[in-house]
Amino acid sequence: MADTGPSPLFRRFSAERVKTALRDTPVVMVNGPRQSGKTTLVRQFIAADRAYITLDDETVLEAARGDPTGLVRELDRAVIDEVQRVPELLRAIKRSVDEDRRPGRFLLTGSANVLTLPQVSESLAGRMEVVSLLPLSRAEVHGGKPKFLKNAFAGELVKPPETMIGDELLRTVLTGGYPEMLKRKDALRRQTWAREYVKAIVQRDVRDVADVEKLDQLPRLLRALAHHAGQLTNFTQIGGQLGLDDKTTRKYVAVLEQLFLVHRIEPWFRNQLKRLVKTPKLHFLDSGLLATMLGTTPERVAKDRAVLGPILETFTFSEILKQTAWLDEACLLHHYRDKDQDEVDIVVEAHDGRLIGIEVKAAATVNTGDFKALRKLSDVCDDNFKLGVVLYDGENIVPFGRHMFAAPMSCVWG
Repeated sequence: MADTGPSPLFRRFSAERVKTALRDTPVVMVNGPRQSGKTTLVRQFIAADRAYITLDDETVLEAARGDPTGLVRELDRAVIDEVQRVPELLRAIKRSVDEDRRPGRFLLTGSANVLTLPQVSESLAGRMEVVSLLPLSRAEVHGGKPKFLKNAFAGELVKPPETMIGDELLRTVLTGGYPEMLKRKDALRRQTWAREYVKAIVQRDVRDVADVEKLDQLPRLLRALAHHAGQLTNFTQIGGQLGLDDKTTRKYVAVLEQLFLVHRIEPWFRNQLKRLVKTPKLHFLDSGLLATMLGTTPERVAKDRAVLGPILETFTFSEILKQTAWLDEACLLHHYRDKDQDEVDIVVEAHDGRLIGIEVKAAATVNTGDFKALRKLSDVCDDNFKLGVVLYDGENIVPFGRHMFAAPMSCVWG
């Protein structure tokens, strides 16, 4: 499945990071799922003195597998697409840049997190910068770089120029951010593409990153994970439903993480907090894929609004995750849940300890009780807690006390 990517009309905010890294770093890797637009992005940087090689070409793939060192030796400056298919190339690239440390020599793309692959025994630390490229964010679709996280860390919220609510928000969430999904106006056509996409990933790309004995179990595991999206993850319980032991389940989930289908989010806690649940949650990286796997349609949501909750949380998590890649400072994403079952869906922590708490509500109204867990988090963090927000299907920013607000979902990308 070629990564044809989005229309060039969409400005990818990660492109500036790639451009900057190429000026001072020998190897730059654009990492993200297939069909997220990596090839389209790196083609911007192909010049007369930079060769282009794709490992989706079977002939090139065989040459790279047969003699990775020989292939790299012939290259001065190059773009190498889908490098995860031959991880041995990274060792050859390391040797090449150790001999010639000129910046911008190799621009790579990978549809798997190659830094976690067991075959990659030698590190490119200090030689390579990794730039994430996930499916399109709403901000990229609209063309304006968001300031949500930057403002939130300053304790501020800004109402977006346009507010997306109701049916429009629902369509957006169920579509997700894959360019091919956005191109298709018909919901059934989007679902068909999503099903074929997942099938292709499982049948083809899994073999590039792991030795999976029970390949036929991966689609079943992915469906089981879809039904647990946004919940605390009990690997023993999930695997037991499929006849998999805990160790095998964890291994297979790690494979799905490597391929950017799911993302584990660890709990946030401080040493002084004795009553916290320290179990991770699992999110899908695209709400459109999750909606397809759950069979969630506007008609189903109309009958039962509760089915939208996990998908809306996945959508919000994905939007926040994309924005962390554009910030000048490193951030970590967590969730919070205590023994009283009070939880905050997303906790964003800056490198200096500042925190933002985000709760997602699939409703048009917000009440004081929706801030219970956010206030607990605020009490523990004191001055480090900068903002608590309940995102909802409404139009107005409404204060609910010091540093606490109900806000439209559109604030995230406005």
